[in-house]
Amino acid sequence: MESLLRWGIQNSAPGGDGAAPEPRKDLNPEIIDMILGKSDAEQMKEDMAIAIDHQRSEDERVDALDHLEMLIEQIDNANNLEKLKMWEPLHELLTSDSSTDPVVLQALWVIGTALQNNPAAQDSYLKLNPLPTLASFLSPSTSTTPQLRSKVIYALSGLLKQNAPALASMEKEGTDGWTKLRQGLQDPDISVRRKIAFLLDALLISTESTHPSSSFSTPSSLHTPNSNQAPVHANSHAVHLTNPERAGTSSLALEAMKKHDILPAIIEGLINPLPYGEDGDIVEPDPEFEEKGVGLLRTYAVNCNCEFSPEQKQALRGWIEKEQDKDGSGGEKGLAERWDLSGGELRQLMQKVE
Repeated sequence: MESLLRWGIQNSAPGGDGAAPEPRKDLNPEIIDMILGKSDAEQMKEDMAIAIDHQRSEDERVDALDHLEMLIEQIDNANNLEKLKMWEPLHELLTSDSSTDPVVLQALWVIGTALQNNPAAQDSYLKLNPLPTLASFLSPSTSTTPQLRSKVIYALSGLLKQNAPALASMEKEGTDGWTKLRQGLQDPDISVRRKIAFLLDALLISTESTHPSSSFSTPSSLHTPNSNQAPVHANSHAVHLTNPERAGTSSLALEAMKKHDILPAIIEGLINPLPYGEDGDIVEPDPEFEEKGVGLLRTYAVNCNCEFSPEQKQALRGWIEKEQDKDGSGGEKGLAERWDLSGGELRQLMQKVE
């Protein structure tokens, strides 16, 4: 350190001939790294090298992915995954024979964090056709844990939210994504059911300038940008400026919910909740799932102006009345508070089931 200081002082003094000082050749790069610290890009490459090295211990690989996840919380680092060619090895960790459940779980966490509110990362990851792989984790079995299925929803949310092209890919042959989401609404683990209900609600909330009609065609602007628009500087969200309708997932989500019978699964999950106690018995209806499920129904019926079938209206009306009549429910006001709605929002939903 003293040597560096001396060299800096000697070479910062004005020279008589104005010549630039000669660069030192005896500086150890490792010492410079210790003083200045490694760049985020270097750390990311080191983390990935450890994560994909099957000769490393599980703890070392998980720790490396944990550190990588911390780094890519910064959007510039998340976008560097593409520049550093790290998306492919990261995705391959999900299916590698050497990846244990903790490694896969941590890889999913990295993927989901990189995708959050980041259209550039969404496009980079979508090039790998990841939906079939992600959807394959959603089937409850001895090979998937609730924690894995829950983290897959986190990754799917990051990929699908405000990303109509990715949502359209869910209908491609071999993806089976919507079927897996519907089945997930009957998942033995309540946390998985909650996350799926929340994701479906987010996909239904329209971000388009006008609400879609009953015709659910894919907007043409998903394929052809508007050539009359002013130039847009490249950045993580530039695609939303060149193609505003990209964020509009509502029409596609509505079409898929009807095609794949997802609405009946939500209603069934609310009216006849699955057991989730340790002994398999229903302890109490899960308040958080109820809140998210009712929110989804309200978005569908009120925000999207869609109609329930007569059978669905009857079932929902009876359930809401029963919940209102429960001892200590507080009536309509208590029910609204329980479902995180205003009194007016609850009445709007109730009008839809009359």
